[in-house]
Amino acid sequence: MKNYDVIIIGAGAAGMMCAIEAGRRGRRVLLLDHAKSVGEKIRISGGGRCNFTNLHIAPEKFLSQNPRFALSALKRYTQWDFIDRITQAGIAYHEKTLGQLFCDVSAKDIIAMLKHDMAQAGVDIALDCQIDQVVGSDGYQVVTSRGGFAAQSLVVACGGKSIPKMGATDFGYQLAKYFDHSIIETRPALVPLTFAKQELAPIAAMAGTSVFASVTCHKTSFDEGFLFTHRGLSGPSILQISSYWREGDSLSINLATESDVFQGLKDKRKTAGKQSLPRVLSDFIPKTIAQFVINSTGMTGNLADQSDKNLQAIADAVHRWQVKPVGSEGYRTAEVTLGGVNTDELDAKTLMSKNAQGLFFIGEVVDVTGWLGGYNFQWAWSSGWAAGQVV
Repeated sequence: MKNYDVIIIGAGAAGMMCAIEAGRRGRRVLLLDHAKSVGEKIRISGGGRCNFTNLHIAPEKFLSQNPRFALSALKRYTQWDFIDRITQAGIAYHEKTLGQLFCDVSAKDIIAMLKHDMAQAGVDIALDCQIDQVVGSDGYQVVTSRGGFAAQSLVVACGGKSIPKMGATDFGYQLAKYFDHSIIETRPALVPLTFAKQELAPIAAMAGTSVFASVTCHKTSFDEGFLFTHRGLSGPSILQISSYWREGDSLSINLATESDVFQGLKDKRKTAGKQSLPRVLSDFIPKTIAQFVINSTGMTGNLADQSDKNLQAIADAVHRWQVKPVGSEGYRTAEVTLGGVNTDELDAKTLMSKNAQGLFFIGEVVDVTGWLGGYNFQWAWSSGWAAGQVV
């Protein structure tokens, strides 16, 4: 059995960051992953350009049973620290919107930077490596398809259940339970929402149509892009709200945030009264949505035929559309997993277990989930860095 100081399970963003930091401290580090390449989630993220952080990192933009848990790591290793790392590596980047930072060229540039840093730090990497058993007794022993390994510290960085086609599993949660940790209920997050078959036809008819919308659930709102799909609703505003939505909840959606549809229709009634309702409403929202809205009100006739009460009803259908999704597309398309290892059982500064000496949990496997837009990557960098200072 080969000995190391630190064994890290999971070669994603958090795991690689932890490996680099520990290696730089002179620790003998082994990074294990069942995948054939490191950083697969980094590679596909942001359309292949990796939304690696956000300029507006703040604890209130992370969901957790303990919203303040992430504060220590995020304050000690900030977005500015990672931006500086990117800059020093010569990786060009740009701000896309709402503080979201992307590589100019490719997400592979970040993977290359991390691989280079791991090599410089002397990190050993074992890929395509299946873990058969983990035992914690006077340190940790990990039995794998590549042989047995032992270390005083074990870091669990194998992510959540999102995107199983990339090999995502619940292994991290199984390990946590094995070491007597509780798991906050997990569910897909940052995920498109779906409708029951009998309600889907009018929604699917608008598939591919997008607007800038405000979506609200439980007094939380996001004003971003909104997209109708063949299965239901998507776009950044829906992905964001999905973290707050639960089955049975309704959404309130403003499909025309920049317009006062009631006043606009009143004004047009004076000058364009002979126009049909869908035609005049399409001056404010896309044609397919306008037809859907008018159909939903059951109104007929031209604009001139409508009372102020009718115009208000149309405006309400645009600005306060009430809709109840039946579910989500699930882990298949979810960007992250909500919930995870209970933060009450971890040290916020070091990410070490309060139940087992030398056991650490970092990244997505922990009950810390960020908003869409680089927040989850920053949590990976920050939590990996924090653990890397002490493992």
